[in-house]
Amino acid sequence: MVNNKEKNFISAVIYVYNKENEIEQTLTKINNILKKNFNKYEIICVNDASTDKSVEKVQNFAQKLDNEVLTVVNMSYYQGIELSVNAGVDLAIGDFVYEFDNVIDDYDDAKIIEVYNKCLEGYDIVSATSKSSVNKSSSIFYKIFNKFSDVKQEIHTETFRILSRRAINKVHSISKNIPYRKAIYANCGLKMYNLVYEPNIKVKRKFSKIAQDSRKETAMNSLILFTNIGYKFSITMSLIMIIATLCVLIYTVVIFAIGAPVRGWTTTMLFLSFGFFGLFTIMTMMMKYLEVIVSLVFKENKYIIESINKLN
Repeated sequence: MVNNKEKNFISAVIYVYNKENEIEQTLTKINNILKKNFNKYEIICVNDASTDKSVEKVQNFAQKLDNEVLTVVNMSYYQGIELSVNAGVDLAIGDFVYEFDNVIDDYDDAKIIEVYNKCLEGYDIVSATSKSSVNKSSSIFYKIFNKFSDVKQEIHTETFRILSRRAINKVHSISKNIPYRKAIYANCGLKMYNLVYEPNIKVKRKFSKIAQDSRKETAMNSLILFTNIGYKFSITMSLIMIIATLCVLIYTVVIFAIGAPVRGWTTTMLFLSFGFFGLFTIMTMMMKYLEVIVSLVFKENKYIIESINKLN
């Protein structure tokens, strides 16, 4: 019997947080596709300190498997999708690694293989994006990020993606700490491709309060780290203050020339004008230095794992 399955080893990293109603269906779908198309693969579920029965559902699913490898990574406490998926990818040993950021899907099975086939065409990072509308806050974030960042590729909402081992090694050579995966991927210099698909169902993504707060923090950190919006704002404000200081200086000279200023007022105003001019000039230079330093040294964002359980 001829075996037409792919020989590459595949890892599938699935982010799990309070998805007890969807996780088994998603695991069944992903496992069936991988089993049908690949000789060897592993599934890694990263449990971001779920408070429902998500882990129990994963354990129930593992009991139905034959020889497939399913590992659960339990985060010590809620750490957000970025750090959690990083933990799963660091554990993955596949030649290609899938990243499923959400267990709720709106795509057919073929899309999972389509992104893999694109990788075989020479793309190191292939993402899948739904044509469904993006929520307003995400849309605003991506517009600001793409406008003020210097990444090679524009970023956008993605459903899932696949990375080659070369891409993972390249990203880790750039930085050991990855605060925002999509920005690092877009700036790693390797070939990328975005597969846009028509959703087969309408999915409304809901986020808990803690997840929303984590997303906001990631967005703010990413804008500071990967864009020059903070530097431009600081420069603009410094220039405004410099102009205002110059106006005060000119006003002081005019009053001294044509009026009768209070004794000592002119000297005081000239001193303050030159002082503030120098202060805001120094602040402008400091902001540039800080921008360079922040771009070279990422904020320390180590994830903390409670346990790793191989269920099969």
